[in-house]
Amino acid sequence: MRLREGAMLAAAFFSCVLGGCNSANRPEPGPAPASPSATPSDLRLPEGAGCGGAIARYRAIMDNDLSMGHVDKSVYDKIQSEIGEAQSACAAGQDSKAAALLRASKARHGYPA
Repeated sequence: MRLREGAMLAAAFFSCVLGGCNSANRPEPGPAPASPSATPSDLRLPEGAGCGGAIARYRAIMDNDLSMGHVDKSVYDKIQSEIGEAQSACAAGQDSKAAALLRASKARHGYPA
């Protein structure tokens, strides 16, 4: 008897759930998001060798990710600070240190090195 009641309750539950999928009160689709979810096809990363080029490319990626909403402003600001440290090392001729700072920032924030 209990098994039959359980089966009837399950059937009633699933019919209500599935019935909701076919509801006539479906919301109208809203407008497309203001920012695209994929990198624009016309995005061109800066060229250049050494730490200067690597810093410019990382900045461009971060600017793009911020504009698309892929990174929060507070995280963006933190990364910009880290990029600034790498830029200072690069300007001082410490290319290895600048590269290490960039690698650490990318790893910390989930970007490929």
